[in-house]
Amino acid sequence: MLFVLLFLFVLNLLFPCNSSQDLSLQCRMIPNTMPVLEKKGDIILGALFSLHDMVEEQSLTFTSQPPKSKCTRFNFRTFRWMQTMIFAIEEINNEGKLLPNVTVGYKIYDSCSTPHQALKAAMELMGGEKSSAVGEKSQRSSTCNESVPLVIGDGGSTQSLVVARFLGVFTVPQISYFSSCACLSDKKQFPAFLRTMPSDFFQVDALVQLVKHFGWTWVGVIAGDDAYGRGGANIFANEVTKLGVCVAFHRIIPKNRQQAEISSIISVIRLSGAKVILVFAVEQDVATLFDEVQRSELTGIQWLASEAWSTAAVLSTPKKYHHILQGTVGFAIQQANIPGLRDFLLRLNPSRSDAQTDPFLVSFWEEVFQCSQGAQTESREKEGESKPPCSGKEDLGNVTNIYSDVSQLRISYNVYKAVYAVAYALKAMKNCVKGEGPFFQRSCSDPDVIRPWQLLHYLKQVRYLNSFASEIEFDENGDPAAMYDLVNWQMNPNGELEFINIGKFDGMTGDVKQKLYIHEGVILWNGNRTRVPSSVCSTICPPGTRKAMRPNFPVCCYDCVAYSIECAQCPPEFWSNAERTTCIPKRVEFLSFRDTMGITLVAISFIGSFSTCIVVLIFFCNRTTPIVRANNSALSFLLLFSLTLCFLCSLTFIGQPSKWSCMLRHTAFGISFVLCISCVLGKTLVVLVAFNAKLPGSNVIKWFGPSQQKAIIASCTITQVLICTVWLLVAPPAPHQLMPREEDFIILLCDEGSYIAFALVLSYIGLLAVLCLLLAFLARKLPDSFNEARLITFSMLIFCAVWIAFIPAYISSPGKYATVTEVFAILASSYGLLGCIFAPKCYMILLRPEKNTRKHLMSKAPSGNF
Repeated sequence: MLFVLLFLFVLNLLFPCNSSQDLSLQCRMIPNTMPVLEKKGDIILGALFSLHDMVEEQSLTFTSQPPKSKCTRFNFRTFRWMQTMIFAIEEINNEGKLLPNVTVGYKIYDSCSTPHQALKAAMELMGGEKSSAVGEKSQRSSTCNESVPLVIGDGGSTQSLVVARFLGVFTVPQISYFSSCACLSDKKQFPAFLRTMPSDFFQVDALVQLVKHFGWTWVGVIAGDDAYGRGGANIFANEVTKLGVCVAFHRIIPKNRQQAEISSIISVIRLSGAKVILVFAVEQDVATLFDEVQRSELTGIQWLASEAWSTAAVLSTPKKYHHILQGTVGFAIQQANIPGLRDFLLRLNPSRSDAQTDPFLVSFWEEVFQCSQGAQTESREKEGESKPPCSGKEDLGNVTNIYSDVSQLRISYNVYKAVYAVAYALKAMKNCVKGEGPFFQRSCSDPDVIRPWQLLHYLKQVRYLNSFASEIEFDENGDPAAMYDLVNWQMNPNGELEFINIGKFDGMTGDVKQKLYIHEGVILWNGNRTRVPSSVCSTICPPGTRKAMRPNFPVCCYDCVAYSIECAQCPPEFWSNAERTTCIPKRVEFLSFRDTMGITLVAISFIGSFSTCIVVLIFFCNRTTPIVRANNSALSFLLLFSLTLCFLCSLTFIGQPSKWSCMLRHTAFGISFVLCISCVLGKTLVVLVAFNAKLPGSNVIKWFGPSQQKAIIASCTITQVLICTVWLLVAPPAPHQLMPREEDFIILLCDEGSYIAFALVLSYIGLLAVLCLLLAFLARKLPDSFNEARLITFSMLIFCAVWIAFIPAYISSPGKYATVTEVFAILASSYGLLGCIFAPKCYMILLRPEKNTRKHLMSKAPSGNF
C-alpha cells in the first residue's frame, strides 16, 4: 500500500491534470526537473547511480509546486562506478566488434540513495511528453519521448526494489550492479530484474561458514535499516542458529542517525560481552555506527564486514577508524584490473567542451578540490557556504582519493560486466537468423526497434567469457555465479589499512567442506593479534561442575555449578577419571604384537622355526649318510616338520583374541604337540624292539617296520583330532572380557569353553610324553654309538618338567601373563626337543664327519649307569 501511494504521489507530480483541456491533452509532463547525463546513440541505455548519499528534507505545503530536491554528500565511489559505465560504452563503440555500425548512448540519473528519487528517475527514463505544432493553426499535440529499453542500476537494494516493481510492469529489463538482497531473486515479484551482484543468500552462507570455522558461538548482529541490511541480517541469524550458534543481540542502525539510538547500540554491545560482531549494512550506515564507536572508545571487538563495506575506502582511509577496524574480516566480490580505466577517470575537467553537458561534474569538482566553480560561487555564498573560487589549474592526477583509486575494482567491475552483458544480448538479437528466432513462429525481433521484453529474453540467455577469463551468465533467478574473496584489514608500514586476501568462498560448489578456503597463517585479528579471538557467552565448565541453564537466556549462556555429593557407580566397562567427574572407558589389555613381551615371543618363535628349517636343510643335504638313515630318516623329517608347527602355533596366542583365533590356538597347539610326541614315541619303540629281540630271525621286528610306525603316529594324532573336533562342536573357545571393578583395565582373553576338553587335550599330550619317557628310560643302556634313547630321555624329562611347572604358573598368572606363560611353555618344550634330539646329530654331521660311518655307529661302546 505504501508503494502504491508513493507511486501515485510521484505520478501526480509528474503528470498534473488540467480539466479544462481535451482529454488527449490532460496529462502534461512537467519539464525535466532531475539532472541527467546523456549521450545520443542508436540504442540508449538508462542508468541509475546514487551519486549523493542523502536528500535534504523539505517542507511541503501542497498548495504550490514542490521545490527541487536537493541531494547532499557527494559519493566519489559511486561517481567512479558511473564513469566506469561510460568507459565500457565508449570501449564498445570504439572497438566496433560487438555491435558494428551501432552506437550505444546513455541517460544517467542520480537517485540520491533514496527510493523516491530512484522512482522519479525511473519514470523519466520510461519517457516524457514533447510538444509539436500540427496544421495551419499550430494546434499543440502531445507525444511521448522514446523510453529506454533497459535500465542499469540502482546500487542499493531498497532503491532497486522500488524500481524493479515499476519496471516489471512494463517488462523493462533492469540489471543491478550492487543490489544483493535475496528478495530480488523472486521472479514472481521481479520478473525483469537481473544483476551482476551475487545474492545475499550466498553471502550469508559464506558468513555462516566463517563463524562455524572459527568456533564462535556468541555473535552480535547489527543491520542497516533497509532491505539489504534487514534481509541479510535476518537470514544470517536464522541460518547461524541452526548450527548451535547464539545471536547475542540484533540491532538496527536508524536512518535518521539519532545519536541516542546509536548510543543504545553501543551499550548493548558492552553488556552482551560478545567479541565478534557482524555489521550487515551499507557503508554510509556503517560510518555512522563507527563514529559513535570511536566517540565511545569501544575497543577489542572483532568486526565482520558484509560485502557492502568490506572494501569501502570511505572507512579504511580515515585514520580515526584504524584502531577500531584493524583486523576486520569480511567477504568481498571478486575484483579485476580494467586496463585504461584510470586514465579515463582522470580525463575529467570542467574546462573541456564535452563537460558542459555533464550536470554532475561541477559538484564532483568542487567536492574534490573544495572550491567553487564559476557561477556557482555566488549562489553558494548566499547559502552561507564559503569556498574559494576554482583557479582552473586543478588536476585530478595530482589528487589521491577514492575516485581515482583503481586498486579495488569490485563494484566497478560489476558495472563493467553489466554493460557488456547488454552488448552481448544486443549482438545476439542483431544476429538472429530469420526462421530460427526464439519468438512466435520462430521469428526474430525487429533490429531497428528494440522491444524491452525481447531484449529481456536475450539477456537471460547471455553467456560469454570476458577478457578477464570470467564466465558471465545469469541463472534462472537472474543471479550470477557467487564467488567471494575473504579479505582482512591489515595495517601496512606506512600506517594505512590494506585489504589482504586471506581466502575465498565458492558458492557454486556442492561440497560444503570445499566451499570455504582460509589461509589462517596470514590473518591479523583486531589488536594486531595472530590468535583467533574467542567469542562465547559462557566458558567450558571446569571438572567437578556441570552446566546450569540461565532463565530467559540462549542455550549458549549457562552457569557452572558443582556436582552433588552423591556418587554414581560406573558400569563395569567404564572407570572413573582422575577428577571423579565422569566415567571413561577402561583400557583393553591383551598380549599384543606391539608389546615388548609380544615382540620378544614372536622373535623367539621365528628363531625356533628358522633353526628347525636349518636342521632340515642339514639332514636333507646329508640324507645318504648313516646317522641320518639310521632309525627311519622319514620319521626324522616328520618330527622336524611337527616341531616347526609347534614353534609357529605359539603365534596364534599373540594378538587381540577373536572367535577364530581362540579356536585355532588350542587345537593347533594340541594336534602339533601330539604329532611331535608320536614321532618321538615311534622312534623310541623301534630302537627298543630292535635291540631287545633275543633270538636271531625273530619276527617281532616285523611288527615295527616303517608302515607300523606311520600307523602308530597316525592313530595317536587322529585321537587328538577327534578330541579337538568334539571340543569345537560342543563348547568351542571364544573371546571373553574379564572386567575387575577394582582395576582400570579390561582383560581380553580366550575362554576355553570347556575345561574338561582342555584338560583332555593336555592329559593326552602328557600321557604320550610319559609313555615315551618310560620307553626311552628302558632303552638307556643300549649302545651309545647307535641309538638316541638317552637323548630322547633327556628331551622328555625337559618336556615333562616344563608342562608340570606350567599348570600352577598358568593358574596364578593374572591377565595377559597367563597367555605369556602358555606361549613360554610351548616354546621351551619345543626348544628342548629340538636341542636334545637333533643338536648332537648336527654336531656329528658338521664337526665330526669321521664318526658318521656305518662301522662307528654299529660298534658297541661301553655304557655306564644312567
